[in-house]
Amino acid sequence: QVQLVESGGGLVQAGGSLRLSCATSGRTFSSYAMAWFRQGPGKGREFVAAINRSGDSTYYADSMKGRFTISRETAKNTVYMQMNSLKPEDTAVYYCARQSTGRWSATRVEDYDYWGQGTQVTVSS
Repeated sequence: QVQLVESGGGLVQAGGSLRLSCATSGRTFSSYAMAWFRQGPGKGREFVAAINRSGDSTYYADSMKGRFTISRETAKNTVYMQMNSLKPEDTAVYYCARQSTGRWSATRVEDYDYWGQGTQVTVSS
């Protein structure tokens, strides 16, 4: 059974930074692309960023480019997301997910099969 556990969320002022982590179980971490999604209050789940299996290619939603950085550390079976210059509109529950189908840079929720429980990020103005 694959488990994904996010951590690192919290309350931060606008302009601040947070680093999210997603620890995964299992021995096949390096075989899958990974991604971060988020779900704001009253909104659907939206794609944030993806990283390929080897970690040498990344893809971002337009509104996150230049502010967020996704990375992975195979030795620790962990995916990270560094978030800088945070805005109040970044307030959401952030989820990591393991890709199951499609291109490694897939942006649809249905292209991912395992999800974490989410970590809350709140940005105050």
